[in-house]
Amino acid sequence: MKNQNPSTRNIAIIAHVDHGKTTLVDAMLNQSGVFRANEEHVERVMDSNELERERGITILAKITGVRYHGVKINIVDTPGHSDFGGEVERALKIVDGVMLLVDASEGPLPQTRYVLSKALEAHLPPIVVINKIDRSDARVQEVLNEIYDLFIDLDATEDQLDFPVLYTIAKTGVAKRSLEDPSTDLRPLFDSILTNIPAPAGDPEGVLQMLIANLDYSDYLGRLGIGRVVNGTLNYGDTVAIAKRDGSLQTTRITKLYSFEGLKRVDETTGRPGDILAIAGVEGITIGETVTNAETPSPLPQVPIDEPTISMAFTINTSPFAGREGQWVTSRNLRERLDKELLTNVSIRVEELGHDTFKVMGRGELQLAILIEMMRREGYELMVGKPEILTRSNNGKVEEPLELLVIDCPESFLGVVIEKLGARKGKMTKMVNHGSGRVRLEFHIPSRGLIGLRSEILTDTRGTAIMNSLFHGYIDWQGEIPTRPTGALVADRPGKATGYAIFNLQERGEIFLAPGTEVYEGMIIGENARENDLDVNIVKEKKLTNMRASTADEAIRLVPPRILNLEQAIEFIRDDEFVEVTPQSIRLRKKVLKANQR
Repeated sequence: MKNQNPSTRNIAIIAHVDHGKTTLVDAMLNQSGVFRANEEHVERVMDSNELERERGITILAKITGVRYHGVKINIVDTPGHSDFGGEVERALKIVDGVMLLVDASEGPLPQTRYVLSKALEAHLPPIVVINKIDRSDARVQEVLNEIYDLFIDLDATEDQLDFPVLYTIAKTGVAKRSLEDPSTDLRPLFDSILTNIPAPAGDPEGVLQMLIANLDYSDYLGRLGIGRVVNGTLNYGDTVAIAKRDGSLQTTRITKLYSFEGLKRVDETTGRPGDILAIAGVEGITIGETVTNAETPSPLPQVPIDEPTISMAFTINTSPFAGREGQWVTSRNLRERLDKELLTNVSIRVEELGHDTFKVMGRGELQLAILIEMMRREGYELMVGKPEILTRSNNGKVEEPLELLVIDCPESFLGVVIEKLGARKGKMTKMVNHGSGRVRLEFHIPSRGLIGLRSEILTDTRGTAIMNSLFHGYIDWQGEIPTRPTGALVADRPGKATGYAIFNLQERGEIFLAPGTEVYEGMIIGENARENDLDVNIVKEKKLTNMRASTADEAIRLVPPRILNLEQAIEFIRDDEFVEVTPQSIRLRKKVLKANQR
């Protein structure tokens, strides 16, 4: 017998990157009294890891709980970037409704479309929240019309089109039912969740079924499975069966039960239908598996996980500077770290390519760059190769991944953007001019065409373009796509770079390092203006004599170097180059260091 659990609501917040999801959750936590008066309060509290705070993006789906009028609202804060789409799909499996957040100026973007289509497929009732209505360029009514168009475009049913709309300023914690509403807090939003999101239903007396939708890891308890009890009742200390992906059953005992309250995990003794819980004692469990009764198992359908589309080779650092800065440098350390990542990150796969090289596959460049950045912060040294696209074979034809790319740029740069994408096999499908001086372009482009595109587009549009892309399916192999048109300036001997040498090399191309930086033979120190590589002496010093030279008093003027960050370095390299990543440095190098062997 299915009963509703009226004291619980489960809701996921979905939106595009940077539309204010995490800030809104902050305000909801604040106004529901989660923080005590003497507790320190941090901004964007749900972005708990250091990288998320720095970049201002959510990487991992996280769960929190707030109480309002005696009802517990479990909120799942999901990532807005398509590289972490795997996180979103799973989050939608454990909720009963979604809150779609859209920026009042930017309107719905590709990620909004992707996540909303998943939510509508799952028949989840939406609440639409138009955020940042205080922006000077807000166009609230137009954005609302765009949202209706998007719902119709995604074949929403009549019921789904009848969604409630709220207007918010997440930063100050205000929600309004209409633009004229004098409300000064988030009460209208909480009330709307209680009225429009159905209470979870399930049979507390039935066979236990708990779907695992997320993983966590604790040094004390081992792997934690996070999921929702669909039917039955789960008790602390129960012996349960885990229905594995391959159809086998594994019996285990629940050693810990937690629920989420604010930012803390709270110990529980029982879990009823609709509860979102973390359980310990489940070594080896992965996402999409079901925790069920040991005697009468009844597994739920598995959650499919999207295939990876891009791969990179991770290998040990073999440069002359290896081991100077990092703590973990051997292939065994690298293997252990990647195995640990596989425990909680299901959208990544790893294959060994020999005794010290690993092929790491993921959903996009950003996802793999985040993994590398996390590893270097933990003290690892490694080298990574150029990203490669994973193709598949279909009836003897080679197919490659296709992306939907949306570029928002000023009208004056329209020609250069279209020209760039044409060369990379992009096909324009839509062009919208809002009359605000900016144009939105939509393209279908092979995933290969996106590698290295962001930095080129930003250079061409003087940093004014906004790019967003989304996996769109597979397409027949599109032939050759031109890569970086320029060569590299390569150091031909070890030593320290001098200002004198850099001054003389400036006209050859763009330099990537400052005077005083240590270099080794085979290290890339800049970008050549021509297409071939050039071996240069960057450690050359000015000869001192006791004769006065007519040029002696000329001050040398150095152009500031272009210091590449990790993503730019990964985009820059060619097939015969590596990015050397250590806790303190990012260097570019040739795979073969000796000039006479290249």
